Amino acid sequence: MEIGVEIHGDAIVVAVNDRIDHLNAAKFHDALTPHLASCCAGGTAIILDLSGLDYISSAGLRIFMIAAKQVRARGGRIAVAAMQPLVLEIFEISHFHLVYEIFTSTDDALTALSTATAA
Repeated sequence: MEIGVEIHGDAIVVAVNDRIDHLNAAKFHDALTPHLASCCAGGTAIILDLSGLDYISSAGLRIFMIAAKQVRARGGRIAVAAMQPLVLEIFEISHFHLVYEIFTSTDDALTALSTATAA
């Protein structure tokens, strides 16, 4: 699994490639956690770019749920973008599409979250 982080104005884009499963969920959690602290009301938004993510297991979904709860508790915004069809299907089956804002592209997510954060 590869994780990349880019800052775009008032949003952090965390790109995840390969897969998130029980073997590397802790690594994903460790990479994401430092960014969650700045994701609060009026603060930085987080966009998880999943264009390179091929698969996510229940261990990975657990990390997504923890992140969403932490961000929501602070009044922040976190979203997912550019999901592959299999990952989108997993999100829908597990009802994570009700937990996360989902965007078809990272650019769409940046536009929506940056505008909302600035307002």
